[in-house]
Amino acid sequence: MRTFLALGLALAVWGAVAAERVLDFRDAPLNQPPPGFRSLLSGEGAPGDWRVILDEVPPLLAPLTEKAPVVTQRPVLAQLSRDRTDERFPLLVFEEETFSDFTLTTRFKLVAGEVEQMAGIAFRLQNERNFYVIRASGLGRNLRFYKVVNGERSPPIGPQLEVPPHVWHELKIECKGNQIRAWLNDREAIPPLGDNTFNSGKIAFWTKSDSVSYFADTRIVYTPRVPLAQTLVQEMKAKYPRLRGLQIYTLDAQGEPRVLASANEQERGEPGGLSEKGAITEGHIYYGKGRKNVTVVMPLRDHNGEPIAAVRLTMERFAGQTEQNALARALPIVKAMQARVRTLEELTE
Repeated sequence: MRTFLALGLALAVWGAVAAERVLDFRDAPLNQPPPGFRSLLSGEGAPGDWRVILDEVPPLLAPLTEKAPVVTQRPVLAQLSRDRTDERFPLLVFEEETFSDFTLTTRFKLVAGEVEQMAGIAFRLQNERNFYVIRASGLGRNLRFYKVVNGERSPPIGPQLEVPPHVWHELKIECKGNQIRAWLNDREAIPPLGDNTFNSGKIAFWTKSDSVSYFADTRIVYTPRVPLAQTLVQEMKAKYPRLRGLQIYTLDAQGEPRVLASANEQERGEPGGLSEKGAITEGHIYYGKGRKNVTVVMPLRDHNGEPIAAVRLTMERFAGQTEQNALARALPIVKAMQARVRTLEELTE
């Protein structure tokens, strides 16, 4: 499936100062939910009806000439369900990335709704019962921040202001550490406020009740999160500088091993072989030797003792090298890594 997400990385992934995700629906099928997202429902009522539709959207930049079109028709994301349930909060979660520190900008339009006319962004989302949200209300004439913890909403924070329907507005959210800020149409509406409940999580589009709301031009500039696997590799390589190579493999969606983390970051995503697959699926240990190096592949186990990944270690061969002493050299490294890992999710996030 061709992705409709434009991804721009400002710098190399793990050494990056900032990366960027642009959520662009131009290549998504019309009248269908966009791929790469998952629909959730917070509260009660029917799930959201999220689809990509065509709508007229003004350009982000001012026209260069008076003859340039003021608006263009292009794909946008729409929540179309009109279920009037009061405590109903449809969410469309972007599944392909987890965010900690970020700056998000999006445009939204309040189109219809008798009970509510709202649109917003949920962030640092753990699940449908735990997240932050900043949302605008046309009928309530306000912008509000609140958090949801175990399904319970905190008291809302934010100003009264006009959010007229049928026009596009820009919402900007900045999240750094425990500091959260928001702007509406280039004016700061929520000054810095602090909360330590959620450190990272998913980002989702959000509406309430029977709100029909559109979203477009969503851009997320963020600090990439380093998976625990890569941190472990970097720490072990620093502690054991004579290691010639160190990789951690996990299984991809097709059940094949691929490099999750490596001392050589350019190897990320490269396929593994039968030894890595056997270590993950069967818990087997493999040994191989070359003219100058020896290689050991061992399973990395979770807190229940189940193999969840494979560690491949390449070490310098010395005179009298045997399989037994190669395994003895590799085992403390793998055990040190394993002591830091409880689940596959912890390893990959």
